[in-house]
Amino acid sequence: MSGMKRRALLLTLTAAALTVPAAAQDGAPTDFADAFAVDTSDRTDLPFDAGVVALADPARRSLDAVPARRAVRPGTPVPGTPPQLNASVTVRYGSGSPSAVLLLMPGYLGGAGSFDRLARQIVTLRPDWAVWAVDRRSNLLEDHAALLGRDLGTLGGVARAGLPVRSPASLPFMKDWGLDTTLRDWRAAVLEARRLTPNVFIGGHSMGGTLSGLYAAYDFGGVPGARDVRGLVMLDGLPGLMSGTPLTTDEYTQAARNPLGPLPGLNNLTRDPYVNSVVFSPKFASRAAAQARLAALAPDAPAPSGGLILFPAINLAAAMTQLEQRYALLPFLTLNTGRATNASEAPNLGARLLGAAFPGAGDTRWIVGPQDPARPVGWQTDPAAPTDPQDFARRFVTPLSDYSEWYFPNRLTLDLAAARTDTRGTPFEKILPVWHGAQLALPVLGIAAARGVTTEAQYRQYAATTRAGLTTRTLPDAAHLDITVTRGDQVARWISDWMQPLTR
Repeated sequence: MSGMKRRALLLTLTAAALTVPAAAQDGAPTDFADAFAVDTSDRTDLPFDAGVVALADPARRSLDAVPARRAVRPGTPVPGTPPQLNASVTVRYGSGSPSAVLLLMPGYLGGAGSFDRLARQIVTLRPDWAVWAVDRRSNLLEDHAALLGRDLGTLGGVARAGLPVRSPASLPFMKDWGLDTTLRDWRAAVLEARRLTPNVFIGGHSMGGTLSGLYAAYDFGGVPGARDVRGLVMLDGLPGLMSGTPLTTDEYTQAARNPLGPLPGLNNLTRDPYVNSVVFSPKFASRAAAQARLAALAPDAPAPSGGLILFPAINLAAAMTQLEQRYALLPFLTLNTGRATNASEAPNLGARLLGAAFPGAGDTRWIVGPQDPARPVGWQTDPAAPTDPQDFARRFVTPLSDYSEWYFPNRLTLDLAAARTDTRGTPFEKILPVWHGAQLALPVLGIAAARGVTTEAQYRQYAATTRAGLTTRTLPDAAHLDITVTRGDQVARWISDWMQPLTR
């Protein structure tokens, strides 16, 4: 079995549970006038004590000084969607009158908060630039109010039980929040940026890298998306990533499968509008955000019993064992920050069976519990690792954004599986007009994570199908998520050095 096939098999086996059919939830808001009230003006950063961070971080003061604001603007109108949710949302770092703007799209299950550190790093290097991090419109369905306080008891309650979830029946319009909606919302922000400067670039992490390439190849009423921008930045992601084999029209309508697992077909999206499974759901996302907040405020305090983990641990360990590459359930949702202490570990036999299918997968471990039952499982930060866990926890949720996308639309995953890299000559040519990939002549920067999901060779394979000029880099020791949150500014410098000669 080839390496690529082994990797696809591992992703399928570990992520199949991501698309368990959604179930109705009690306690969700149903009054759309109240539930979806959106402030369409700029929202500046609110007074917010994020909690402790690694005090040894020499960049903290300069990064925190970068101005940031949240902007909600009109997006593409989608029939049936409440008007307040037809929105294009960005978190804007840096100058309000920039000489260049980089718009970054988050990955699968990701939110604008996933770029908070990287955006601040780029603007620190280039104060005359701006970075606009995208929140897809489904992030407007989230309510972070209960997560932003300092009351540990309240946060512990959310970590145990989660926040009320909007039922699938209350969100029938999400069935239309697919590729076209996502790209047109993004284009609204791109065109606004172009009114400020001609030097507009787009990019993204993971699936956001996929969407970057598809945006450039998309036909917006006779205008290729590539005309809007100077270049593309792809961070451990590219068109075709995790798309699987081409879909038939029956699969697209009834049910499909790709490396992320089974996908509900178009006819089933009203019943299953968003990802809701045993490993990720809106309820789990709110619990994870609460645990991250606890890890920021009280990293060494005991984690809530009955929370995210089944064994006694401190808050930082409870948060980081969900994503640390050594312990994480899903190998494409991982960081490299450190390791658990006082932990009794066992091999993850499922990952070991597949061995080299994914970098580091054969070393994945389960934490059974504490070695010394009198003490909780702790956490040892590795100062040589790419990411600082306390800084990661501190930035996970703020008044401006959060790291994840609680209500991820299944329609978007389905459309990505159908579009792949080009729809010319496919059954989806008219409904998903990804037509201009072969003519793409923009500069492309592809940055791989050494222990992530792409390689420089894959970027070269992609570029060979286009006319794009390609530059590639690889971040050493980095897992897939490290690439946007790494404590060093190497990624930011690569982006800055690549963009600067392209600005005019």
